[in-house]
Amino acid sequence: MASTAAALHILVKHKNQAEDLMKELKQGAKFQTLAKKHSLCPSGKKGGDLGEFRRGQMVPQFDKACFSGEVLTPQLVKTKFGWHIVKVLYRT
Repeated sequence: MASTAAALHILVKHKNQAEDLMKELKQGAKFQTLAKKHSLCPSGKKGGDLGEFRRGQMVPQFDKACFSGEVLTPQLVKTKFGWHIVKVLYRT
């Protein structure tokens, strides 16, 4: 079982905005570009890069997505902070 993961994310307040960004990604938009433009998280300035983190370090819903979701496929996750589009880069 993986104990660390690395991910990019975009944080927005509303589900419809997150869904619109997911559509843009599917149409070929660059994840980092959308993160810089739309993300409410300070990581947005770095293209949404959260770096590497340990299992249990993030809020539970986010953690679950990072450690059980698909790698390199953006997914929607709702947490107390809002809606995240999460793209897991790798797990170790």
